[in-house]
Amino acid sequence: MAKDNKKMVDAITSMDEDFAKWYTDICKKAELTEYTSVKGCMVIRPYGYAIWENIQRILDGMFKATGHENVCMPMFIPESLLQKEKDHVEGFAPEVAWVTHGGSEKLEDRLCVRPTSETLFCEHYSNIIHSYRDLPKLYNQWVSVVRWEKTTRPFLRSREFLWQEGHTIHATAEEAIAETERMLNVYAQFCEESLAMPVVKGRKTESDKFAGAVSTYAIEALMHDGKALQAGTSHYFGDGFAKAFDIMYTDKDNKKVYPHQTSWGVTTRLIGAVIMTHGDNNGLVLPPAVAPIQAVIVPIQQFKEGVLEKANEVAEALKAAGIRVKVDDSDNSPGWKFAEYEMKGVPVRIEIGPKDIEQNQCVIVTRHNREKSFVSLEGLAETVKTKLKEVHDGLYQAALENRERRTYSCVTMDEITEALEKNGDGFIKAMWCGEEACEDEVKEKTGVGSRCIPFDQEQLSDKCVCCGKPAKYMVYWGKAY
Repeated sequence: MAKDNKKMVDAITSMDEDFAKWYTDICKKAELTEYTSVKGCMVIRPYGYAIWENIQRILDGMFKATGHENVCMPMFIPESLLQKEKDHVEGFAPEVAWVTHGGSEKLEDRLCVRPTSETLFCEHYSNIIHSYRDLPKLYNQWVSVVRWEKTTRPFLRSREFLWQEGHTIHATAEEAIAETERMLNVYAQFCEESLAMPVVKGRKTESDKFAGAVSTYAIEALMHDGKALQAGTSHYFGDGFAKAFDIMYTDKDNKKVYPHQTSWGVTTRLIGAVIMTHGDNNGLVLPPAVAPIQAVIVPIQQFKEGVLEKANEVAEALKAAGIRVKVDDSDNSPGWKFAEYEMKGVPVRIEIGPKDIEQNQCVIVTRHNREKSFVSLEGLAETVKTKLKEVHDGLYQAALENRERRTYSCVTMDEITEALEKNGDGFIKAMWCGEEACEDEVKEKTGVGSRCIPFDQEQLSDKCVCCGKPAKYMVYWGKAY
């Protein structure tokens, strides 16, 4: 059994050879996912699900700290309800899965398996909101959704996936817009502080915004291979949904008015983002905040008296300090264990054997850079915490350097083409006039689409990169997952 697993470690395709194959090798061989007979859907295995649980735990705490409450809406949406918001239903129509029969009986009103839950929340709001005193409602739910994707890949794009979707409703446009921006900042903070993944915050162009939204904000990250990944979105709906669903409340002046709404969400694609931001040719490299195992203890010569006892004693001390730790006392060789936990991306490995015990020390190896150090067993918990911070900071810095190295400022279409041909994929920073025709032409001629209009604007030139007319915005462009 150990021999077979060792072969699996060796068999990870090099990312330089085939990045897509490298990615799927890691998903399978690090035991994150498994394929299933349901086409386009995946089994999230315990190790992969534990990463999602840590993401969920941290984000849920951040949501609740900002006053949000968890709810749970039905999985099914009647077609008649979905049809109430025209732009919304048209945007999702190609991806919707339908239930047409209940048992052997055909349904009069077929049911959509939720691709998102705006319409369900709107129906609920229309029943419970009557006065300004009922506002705001700050809701979130953790559920799965279904979108009938044609091309799927584990975590990045599947027909069923896990996510959270926040839905809030406010008395004024100003409050709703502030909420939209606040939650985008929560996502950015989470990505940078918990996933060690730098992101660009900005607004989507009109052609790329969420169906039914007035405006969509997004965080964009850059992967190892120079492709962009949308890591989270936050949408301001204005009062469009409220009007479609007849949601009105009586304000302080005793007038009937429409409230304003938002929604925002992240999905299990964040696990894919972690793989492609930090992974290497030996497997996963996990940020400590979401790693199921933060430190693994490998006993050396564990058959010798006192070794396993000391390893377990050390583990208990680390657990007491709040560190997620595992002792691998299996009969696999130390070399196999080193390779196994390296592949699984465990941030810190602790080696302890008879000679170490004699000298009251152990060996610590950090996953992101493979640095080895001999440290005292005294105060080990604090030492491990310091090492975990080193891993996070090292991962963030490496990801930031990759993004900066692969970000190119261009003022003409030819410069975009030359930058991509010379340097490979990455973010392109270029000016844009705001016309959709130019946005389309940039993508058609260079292969890069608009990712976002960043909040932090730069004046690279005064002309649109495409048509030469006066520029309105600096835009991040790129190829994307």
